[in-house]
Amino acid sequence: MFKISNTVVVLLNCCTLVVGLAAISASVYFHFHGEATDCQRVLQTPLLILGFFFFVVSLLGIIGACCRLNSILYTYLAVMFLLILGLIAFTVFALLVTNKGVGQAMSGRGYKEYRLGDFSHWLQRYVINGKNWDKIKSCLLEAGVCRSLGSDNNLLKVADFYKLNLTPLQSGCCKPPSYCEFIYKNATFWEVPKSGPAVPDSDCTTWSNKQEKLCYDCKSCKGGVLANIRKEWRRFAIFNSCILVFITLVYCIGCCATRNNRSDFKYSRYKGTGNP
Repeated sequence: MFKISNTVVVLLNCCTLVVGLAAISASVYFHFHGEATDCQRVLQTPLLILGFFFFVVSLLGIIGACCRLNSILYTYLAVMFLLILGLIAFTVFALLVTNKGVGQAMSGRGYKEYRLGDFSHWLQRYVINGKNWDKIKSCLLEAGVCRSLGSDNNLLKVADFYKLNLTPLQSGCCKPPSYCEFIYKNATFWEVPKSGPAVPDSDCTTWSNKQEKLCYDCKSCKGGVLANIRKEWRRFAIFNSCILVFITLVYCIGCCATRNNRSDFKYSRYKGTGNP
């Protein structure tokens, strides 16, 4: 008799098999689709690896459960156990590296500003290093983060602009830091005082009114990106915990399936050697 645990393992792995095929299809689409953006192409390799992993592991689970082959199910469970350990490690790591980096509230402003030094050294060293920053900056330009701010708020007076609840990216990349004390003209156009910036900071000299430059090379922009990453990683850590519960449940059901298969095998041998 085909045990319920085997049926559940097959059904759950059919779902993850579909997810794996969808990820592989998306990766292939980004590779061959001429209109794919640079940001989308960045996802190509991770999607392919993730999709292939889900596809192979799901196939192992389906074959092992359908054919009731414990040798394959043991391999499947071993991979699942390593995946559980990996998810636990990543969740803890994500919470640790995003422990710092709360934005600084500015007096009379509806938004916060972010300093690069407020974030963990790991994020500063590996996420926004010179090699990665050009790609991140390209994605910000493609996403039109500052273009939308400028088009929606060009007619605002300075007092109204200061009340806006800007996102970390808009606050860091689309305007000069407040301590530069530049003169507001519109959301993405600020005039340098004749006496120069109020403080001799590199962000104040890096700012440009050219819409393709603005403050994309500023430390404040990198701080805004890290603030955004911090928020998304913390959300992902919560999502990861839910996935962890799901995978642990699948692992437990898989263990039941192997035990049931072993019991059925012993029972079949007992019936074959019993008296008629």
